[in-house]
Amino acid sequence: MQIQRLSPNFGAEVHAIDLNQISDEQFAQIEKAFLDHQLLVFKKQALSPAAQIDFSRRFGELDVHVLTQYNHPQHEEIFVLSNVVENGKPIGISDGGSYWHSDFAFQERPASATILNAQQIPEQGGQTLFIDMYQAYEDLSQEYKQRLQGLQAIHRYRSRRSNQEAGTQVKLNQDQEKATPDMVHPVVRTHVQTGRKALFVHPGMAAEIVGLSEQESNEILSFLFDHSTQEKYQYAFSWTPGDVVMWDNRCTMHKATTRDLPAHMHRTIFRTTVRGERPV
Repeated sequence: MQIQRLSPNFGAEVHAIDLNQISDEQFAQIEKAFLDHQLLVFKKQALSPAAQIDFSRRFGELDVHVLTQYNHPQHEEIFVLSNVVENGKPIGISDGGSYWHSDFAFQERPASATILNAQQIPEQGGQTLFIDMYQAYEDLSQEYKQRLQGLQAIHRYRSRRSNQEAGTQVKLNQDQEKATPDMVHPVVRTHVQTGRKALFVHPGMAAEIVGLSEQESNEILSFLFDHSTQEKYQYAFSWTPGDVVMWDNRCTMHKATTRDLPAHMHRTIFRTTVRGERPV
């Protein structure tokens, strides 16, 4: 197994590995690379839904998405991202994650790892964009880091919030709204495994800073959103069929671009999500 950097800042591609059959030693190497690089790419995999679930479970307990209508019909742990329509019915969510966010940041225990398994990919378009939230935090001035110390933000499920960035068009039903109350998390979180600090506010979910005036809250969030989404912190990943990509939601932010695809350019990806710990 070889590991090659994807960019100077973060991300790596793992070569010569079949995720259908990995030893404990290989898994330990993958886990270390995951913590070191935040984003891992495995090309030319042929991972079945069951094998994807087995691999994902090695990182922890799997979460089931609240939008149950888009979960895989045989495997509820798999959330289907797709713009394909069959017999007049979408087989998955067509515009999921088309805004800057960290998976399940609206929950008490946001996601640690997300694993995507590419099934059908168009010849062009449909990239996924990633941001290094470690570096975005580290590049702040010491004075601004002091200003953020102890601050907490309210995280709100995207489709229930009006903001400058358009979110998914899917509306939650009454039960789904009850299952996604507002959640409070620190603006800067410390990674439980690496000990490094990262920004944990995202344009798609962070609604306001607790205890501050609306003006000051908006000022801080607007600054952090503009700062963290600078191109220098980004990596754009272009998909091919069979790709498996995983990232650490505790120190990255991401955004899909599926919404920009024409309807005839089909894209289907299976997603599993590992439940993390409460941010501190």
